[in-house]
Amino acid sequence: MKFDLREKNGVVIITIEGKMVGGPDATLLSEKLHEYIESQTNSMLLDMAKVDWMNSSGLGILIGGLSTVRSRGGNLKLLHVGKKPRELFAITKLDRIFEMHDEEDTAIASFA
Repeated sequence: MKFDLREKNGVVIITIEGKMVGGPDATLLSEKLHEYIESQTNSMLLDMAKVDWMNSSGLGILIGGLSTVRSRGGNLKLLHVGKKPRELFAITKLDRIFEMHDEEDTAIASFA
């Protein structure tokens, strides 16, 4: 798994590529999320357009990030969630917890 970071209109956008499973890459992503949270960045958008597979460890990272951001008054939202990951969100009923968007500008505007 690889990820890229950028900021747009006060929202940190993290683009993830590859498989969201456990291991060193997942730990690095989790640490990066918490680093931004600690620096008072409370608006995060995870672009998952290039995520082709995710397991329970990947879900755990997202749940941990969402919980931490929300406890600090912010939010973490998802962008471009593909078919396979979206199915996992639906099966686990996490599609009711995570706000998902298909358009970047709409997602960014939703933080206002």
